[in-house]
Amino acid sequence: MLSKNRIKYINSLKIKKYRQLSQAFIVEGTKSVLELLDSDFTVEFVLATTEFQQKYSTISSQHKTLFETVTLQELQGLGSFQTNDSCLAVAKTKQNDFLCAENNEYVLVLDDVSDPGNLGTIIRIADWYGIKKIICSETTTDLYNPKVIAASKGSFTRVDLFYTCLPVYLAENAKSAMVGGAFLGGESLYDFSFSSKGGYIVMGNESNGVGAEVEAFVTHRITIPRFGEAESLNVGIATAVILDNMRRQMGAELKA
Repeated sequence: MLSKNRIKYINSLKIKKYRQLSQAFIVEGTKSVLELLDSDFTVEFVLATTEFQQKYSTISSQHKTLFETVTLQELQGLGSFQTNDSCLAVAKTKQNDFLCAENNEYVLVLDDVSDPGNLGTIIRIADWYGIKKIICSETTTDLYNPKVIAASKGSFTRVDLFYTCLPVYLAENAKSAMVGGAFLGGESLYDFSFSSKGGYIVMGNESNGVGAEVEAFVTHRITIPRFGEAESLNVGIATAVILDNMRRQMGAELKA
């Protein structure tokens, strides 16, 4: 049976302030926990049902992580998602280490993406398209929010994020780089030529788009052409469309 202190500790990690104080976060569900165990994150402990431990006994035996047996009812009472029927882990957060675009590399830049589900989806999309780094404004939602971790489906273990003041960051690190930004008005994505030298792709806030301070550093305004009547695209979907076109173009150049 779980102790009151353990329950209190896990519940506290649902709040950003306590995640920062404890430097820890929650991961729920089989897929995400297995990805976590296979990553370079430090895992404090795993709460798992008997069925999970039996099914993945080989994996659990390979790790020194503390596994504690819990019931399904205990899991559902602790986690954020009632669909979790297998396990919950607590891991240590990472340092906010500096990141930048290296030679021939594209990096995502997120300006005030506030919805946790959107951030998690963008991390998953970045992982799909081989983007390893995301630069986030200080107002972008917290990577370690349980909803972000859940929406990323384990991709948070393979994509690194760096939170910083974007205008200062871009002024210092993108002086000679291509900085493409998603806007409703700009050059059509289908006509735009992505630089083979890499650069930065800026995605903005769900309601307001890219802010004026960040826009000042955008060298190329990119628009996804609209053929219907929808007012706008979800930022996660827009990110996928842009990255897909970028990868198609890069692949075509490699074949040429």
